[in-house]
Amino acid sequence: MSFGTRGLLTALALFSLSGTAVAQSSATPPKSAADPDAERAAYIRSHYAKYEVRIPMRDGVKLFTTFYVPTDASPQKRYPVLLMRTPYSVGPYGAGQYKQTLATAAFEKDGFIFAFQDVRGRFMSEGEFVNMRPHRDTKRGKEVDESSDTYDTIDWLTKRVPNNNGRVGMWGVSYPGFYSSAGAIDSHPALKAVSPQAPIADWFWDDMHRHGALNLQLSFSFFSSFGKPRPAPTDDVDWKPFDFGTPDAYQFFLDLGPVSNADAKHFHGDIAFWNEIVAHPNYDAFWQARNLLPHLKNIKAAVMVVGGWYDTEDLYGPLHTYAAIEKQNPGIANTLVMGPWPHGGWMRSSGTSLGDADFGFPTSTTYQDLVLAFFQQHLKGGPDAGAPEALVFEGGANRWRRLDAWPPKGTKPTRLYFQPQGALTFQAPTATAPSFDEYVSDPAKPVPYTQDLSPGWSKAYMTEDQRFAARRPDVLVYQTEPLQKDLTVAGPLEAELWVSTTGSDADWVVKLVDVNPGKVPGFTKEQEQSGEHNRGSQQTLVRGEPFRGRFRDSYSEPKAFTPNEVTKVRFVINDVFHTFQRGHRLMVQVQSSWFPFIDRNPQTFVPNINEAKPTDFVRAMHRVHHSMAEPSALKVNVLPALDEP
Repeated sequence: MSFGTRGLLTALALFSLSGTAVAQSSATPPKSAADPDAERAAYIRSHYAKYEVRIPMRDGVKLFTTFYVPTDASPQKRYPVLLMRTPYSVGPYGAGQYKQTLATAAFEKDGFIFAFQDVRGRFMSEGEFVNMRPHRDTKRGKEVDESSDTYDTIDWLTKRVPNNNGRVGMWGVSYPGFYSSAGAIDSHPALKAVSPQAPIADWFWDDMHRHGALNLQLSFSFFSSFGKPRPAPTDDVDWKPFDFGTPDAYQFFLDLGPVSNADAKHFHGDIAFWNEIVAHPNYDAFWQARNLLPHLKNIKAAVMVVGGWYDTEDLYGPLHTYAAIEKQNPGIANTLVMGPWPHGGWMRSSGTSLGDADFGFPTSTTYQDLVLAFFQQHLKGGPDAGAPEALVFEGGANRWRRLDAWPPKGTKPTRLYFQPQGALTFQAPTATAPSFDEYVSDPAKPVPYTQDLSPGWSKAYMTEDQRFAARRPDVLVYQTEPLQKDLTVAGPLEAELWVSTTGSDADWVVKLVDVNPGKVPGFTKEQEQSGEHNRGSQQTLVRGEPFRGRFRDSYSEPKAFTPNEVTKVRFVINDVFHTFQRGHRLMVQVQSSWFPFIDRNPQTFVPNINEAKPTDFVRAMHRVHHSMAEPSALKVNVLPALDEP
């Protein structure tokens, strides 16, 4: 959902179906005829006719919609409609102004009627925009939500667009992924295939928060521009990025001070939704109403949910959207695709590598071929796409796996126990005396989440080498001995921490890390001399998750810590599928800040943490305990090897 501030126009117009298309103004300079992008744009101009319409909804509000029809469409050659609904603009506006891309080149050449719609209250559409508009299970008369707007749009398109074949598909990435999910509810009979990609499912876990901890950098960067009011329909897509005044995001957000300063210092009351975020720090009715998952019912279309293992914005969304659709719509075709990608990376990159991780081959091609076959099957009567229940990429081993369930069947719950001297073992602690590690957590010097200082959102931090963090005194490090055989972890993780603090509030960040051996097999002296990156001893992040400790008993009713009292903190961490190879080590890092990804916990309990004052921010001594009575651990699910009984 969020794309930082670099290239904000790209962010706001992003994902014209594929995640690659950007609304370009008529002032965009022409490209060289030899430029492949120019050739592709020329192909669209010569093979598609563009139309702009205003489609009335059941309450009378008209939604601005553009669609591109293949020029050879006729009663003898009808095409299906592929719809994307977006808050990021369907521009460029004007019948003679064409998008540079409509989807992937393969989709464009295969031929679809590509339809794009500004959701209500955005850009050229009428009505009021509501962020993550709550779904109405029971609608009467002219009551609307995103499901009804989708239904009315599909009904109009299938009845009015010439030479359509009566079948509609829907897709979108991130916020458009949410609209795809919402549009599948109580499906229109013509809706045959839906692909929610990196869909927002619940903003208390997607994008805005992580277990109640505010995603500061993303929220601030995104809403500082996206959140500006639009009092009337407009075709102005010239969004200006927020001026941080420095290339150093860490310093900017440190200087910002408490979250409560953001409006007074920068927004000046102009960003209404930011103020709503600040006013609702807990999982109250405001956020609960924006949880789409319980409403994903009465879906008749085939579904392909897509996500990336390294999607920092929306990893929770696709995993839980797939699970909710699977549970609440028995019998429909429902596929999960998870690859080694950042947000939208399956369409915007080859997927060969990300940051400090190398996957060995272009992983995105596998998905791109499958999703085209998926829509061909359900919208054009093409051959069976062969979509499995789950197509998932296994990191570490760097291979695709086709599974009949996700999480995979047959995994064995296993705990990695913290031990003295930084050891990590599969055996529970045996010490009967108190045993713990401790560190000083100082809000004035929070642990950075990345070495990338730029204000724009770091896409590669989820695979970043963690040695920069492991060497800090306020980060605890536990690691196994080198593995004697490969170990595959699949499915959700669960942190089980026994902690205490001298403060009355605290965050706990748990990271699972893959540690390379000191000498990586196959790396030659010639490669090193040529300057190729030597990954020996690299600590590659596999998964990290913060937890706001005040929510350990309830996300709706926060609770202070009693200073120096040992307390159990337990929380689920998003799924992984990763093989730690023989000779590697498993490492777990524990810390209490991850800045500026996560806002700083003042470590003094206040009723609304978003309204904490500078005087509430205090240093605290945190302890992580690991005795027989207080066995801190990370619970993982191990997938047995093929040669194991």
